[in-house]
Parts: sequence; C-alpha cells; structure tokens
Amino acid sequence: MKKLLILGAGTAGTMMLNKMESVLDKEEWDITIVDQYETHYYQPGFLFIPFGIYNRRDVIKPKRDFFPPGVNVIFSKIDLIEADKNQVILDGGKVLPYDILLVATGTKINPGETDGMMEGGWHKNIFDFYTVEGAVALQQFLKYWEGGKMVLNIVEMPIKCPVAPLEFVFLADWWFTEQGIRDKVEIEFVTPLPGAFTKPKASKVFGEFLNKKGVSLTPEFSAGRVDWENNKLVSWDETSIDYDLLVTIPTNMGDDLIARSGLGDELNFIPTDKFTLQSQANDNIFVIGDATNLPSSKAGSVAHFQADILQDNLLSYIDGKPLKGKFDGHANCYIESGFGKGILIDFNYDTEPLPGKFPLPGVGPFSLLEETRMNHYGKMMFRWMYWNLLLKGAELPIESHMLMAGKRA
Repeated sequence: MKKLLILGAGTAGTMMLNKMESVLDKEEWDITIVDQYETHYYQPGFLFIPFGIYNRRDVIKPKRDFFPPGVNVIFSKIDLIEADKNQVILDGGKVLPYDILLVATGTKINPGETDGMMEGGWHKNIFDFYTVEGAVALQQFLKYWEGGKMVLNIVEMPIKCPVAPLEFVFLADWWFTEQGIRDKVEIEFVTPLPGAFTKPKASKVFGEFLNKKGVSLTPEFSAGRVDWENNKLVSWDETSIDYDLLVTIPTNMGDDLIARSGLGDELNFIPTDKFTLQSQANDNIFVIGDATNLPSSKAGSVAHFQADILQDNLLSYIDGKPLKGKFDGHANCYIESGFGKGILIDFNYDTEPLPGKFPLPGVGPFSLLEETRMNHYGKMMFRWMYWNLLLKGAELPIESHMLMAGKRA
C-alpha cells in the first residue's frame, strides 16, 4: 500500500488531510498525519484576546475533532526528514516511510532571535499576541494599564498574517477610547517596511487610517535589540525608540525540524515552486501554508486557496501527469479597524488590493479597501466558518484564483 504522510496538523495540514482522504482510494493509499500537539488553535482569534473580545476557550479545540475516520494519527515530535530515503524519523526513533510527503509544519515566533527581548521585560511590559500565552498575558496587563507610550514593532518580514499588526493598533485605538484613556496613550507603529503594509497602494490607504486614528508611523526601522532595563527598542544603527509598553511581532521562522533536515532557507522555510507547491529539491515532497518560502502572505486564507490547487496537483502527480494547477498567490483578508467596522482586501502575486465589491460584482455584500460594518461582520463570522467548514475541507463559494470581477482599477 502506498503512503501519504502529512507533517503538521494545523490549518493547512488538517485541510489537506480532509481533502485527500475524500479522494484517495482507501485500498491503495494509507494516510498518516503527525503533529506534536493535540490542541488546535484558531490563530486569527488571538488578536481579540488582549481586548477581552475572545478568551482562551474561544480559540481552542481538540485536533481529533477535525480528523476523518480511518486515517492514522500520531502525536509525536518529529526528529528528522530523510528526503533521500523517503522516510521521517520521529522522536524516539520510530521510522515512517512515505511515497508522498506533505509538509505543513507552519511558522512560529522566535523572540530569542532579538537580543534582550526575552530578558527582564518579557510578559511584564513586553508582549506578543501571536501565541495564546502572550495574548492572555497582554490582556491581563491592559486590564490595569493607566496609559503611557505603546509601541507596536514588527521585527522583520515575513510574518504570519501581515495585516494583524495593523488590526492590533486599530483595535487598541478603539479599546483605549472605550476605556476613557485614549488621551493618555501614545501609539507608535514601528515597521521595517517602507510603509504600513507590504503592498504600496494598500500601504498608502492604511497609512492614512493610522494617521486618522492618531497612530504615528515609523517606517524602515530594523530592530536589533531591546534595552529592557531602560525601556528602549534599538535599531541596528543604534536609533532608539522609547516605550512603556512594547507589543512585538518577533522574527517568524519555520520549524527547527526543517533546519535539522537540511530542507530550508535561513529562516527554515522550504524552497517551494510558487505555482505548483512542489518542493524545489524533491519531486515527491509538497509544501503548503506557512512552511513555504513563497512570496505570498502567510495567512489562513492563502492556505485555503493553496489547498484546492495542491489537491489537484497531488492527484496529477499520483497519475504521473504534469502538474497543471497554478497557485496565483491569492490572499483575502478581513481587517478589523475598530468601532465595529472592518476593511477587506483581496490580492495575489501580481495584482495589488483594489477597491470594489466582493464576492459578487456590484453587489458584495463586502466592500474592498473600504471601511464598513459588513466587513466587520465578515471577520466575526469567519470563526464559525473556520471550525465548521474550512478545516473540514469543505468547498467555499470563493474561487482559489483571484478574480477581477467587481474590482475597480
């Protein structure tokens, strides 16, 4: 019997497990999924925890709830991928051979990459919100904070969910207003990018939003270290920014397993064909989601669009046919802007976010590059869709490839 082995049971890995289980001949193929942890996290929900909109219980469920019957599930650390032998070594020495390997090991924050980040100030007045632990600790801090200077800093790109830092400061502006202390809080958005976002036209729009909300923007700041004793964020050229509260998006890196296996770049992301999602080094290894080095956003919507393409390509590979599925870098992101409103962007490798209506041309109900209440509702409805449809591999009424219908140039 042939073996499909999936490493990682997060968003991308779970979607692919469900999609492939539904189409592979069970008499020919054996499917195994491996993950170190048994808890699944709804990571878009981490953003809401610091402001008391969600709590820890709202963002966690057992991973087994989303696995189809009949697949092999192994909860274990993974020691090594031996691509030349078509096998994976688990912690403890167990060997898992494969005919096709699907890597969905994701990315995680590495605050230790920045000197001083995890020393005396960590989770005291320096916080992340990209982990549930960091988000909960930040919620507790904000509950009693009376004001001062809050700096949000992106250490370096790429990061998971590139719009989340903007969402955080937008929600912070709203939350501090609701608490009656907005006039006591200075907010500074500090980024290594030349503007507020990765795409120039959208960056201009978001920069205007920051200005409207009284959030100062400091671009092209390359954070080198944190002087936690003096509450200073220091760049590589020794420029410093004072803070009372530092909210950081630390360096994002792929799993250490990728480095140990010699399959990744300097950030442990796997060189992947940007269209077919096949490993550039090994024909029978495919990569999806945040584990890739693709120039697309590391976001759940991207993994969803990739999954449809990858399913087609895996079936073509099994049949010995050319890989015709072409991922175009499609990303679709709802952005909370505070005060019960949101913004929606839709873009791909070649096309920047444009104004218009989505998903139905001229109808919507969502508006692109525009702040509306309906966009906020779309963001809040997504959690139900995630748990009930997305993870289970269901077909959603959104094309995998970006469509120009309904957009205005």
